[in-house]
Amino acid sequence: MDAIQKQLLKEIADLHETPEGAYNLRADGAGAERKTTANIDIVTKTDKPGIDIIIKPGTKKESVHIPVIIAKSGLKDLVYNDFYIGENADVVIIAGCGIHNCGDQDSGHDGIHAFHLAKNARVKYVEKHYGANDGAGKNVMNPTTIIEMDEGSYMEMATTQIKGIDDTVRKTSAVLKDGAKLVIKENIMTHGDQYAETDFTVDLDGKDCGADVVSRSVAKDKSVQLYKSNIRGNNECTGHTECDAIIMDDAKVTAVPMLEANDINASLIHEAAIGKIAGDQLIKLMTLGLTEKQAEEQIINGFLK
Repeated sequence: MDAIQKQLLKEIADLHETPEGAYNLRADGAGAERKTTANIDIVTKTDKPGIDIIIKPGTKKESVHIPVIIAKSGLKDLVYNDFYIGENADVVIIAGCGIHNCGDQDSGHDGIHAFHLAKNARVKYVEKHYGANDGAGKNVMNPTTIIEMDEGSYMEMATTQIKGIDDTVRKTSAVLKDGAKLVIKENIMTHGDQYAETDFTVDLDGKDCGADVVSRSVAKDKSVQLYKSNIRGNNECTGHTECDAIIMDDAKVTAVPMLEANDINASLIHEAAIGKIAGDQLIKLMTLGLTEKQAEEQIINGFLK
């Protein structure tokens, strides 16, 4: 692995060396390294590009890393990854993609991830996207996440777009059964002429199921962001969607939250707040010795955390 690939791994998965537990590294459109454990198997698909990650019932305190790195200009990568999380398992899945585009052609990765959570399974899913450019070629990522949650299951999904992704359209859909709980936390920063769109659709089909979808974003320069969410309450359930955005310079942010209550016992809430950094916040930090730029950076970092 060369220095660029190592830097990409550090950015998206905080990996400085081979991780403990199961892992599958994909580099420049092909499988590079893989390790399985007694409880977590990783199998290459035979009908299309991608892998099946199979986690045995009852697996506890284990993790699996599945990072993707691209260091070639003009490469368009597409993978289909299916995660089967067994009954009563409790695991952490760390994914993400890093692109270093050194040429004039666009490079991209489309990851289609499907999660199948069995009864009472628990998953924390962490995904980071990062890009760097040496040439005029764009970095493009269009992730799709499909979630099926059985009775009593729990999933926390934390996604971060760090920087350097020129165009992205993220689509996430979920279906929840009785007592299932889904928590989604999204952080996005765009700058330059970048475009970022996220589209969440959650069907609350089960009794006493619930979803909490929260997006926090910062749009700088002339970048454009579009946030869409649709939570459908089809039973006695709770749903909450929230979009908070800081807008700077000549950026544009649009939030389109939607709620559908199809049951008299559905309780659904949506919130959206878009605005610039308050002047008194900047002044307060500048009186402590920070420059205006340093004060802005500190406020943004705190907001996204």
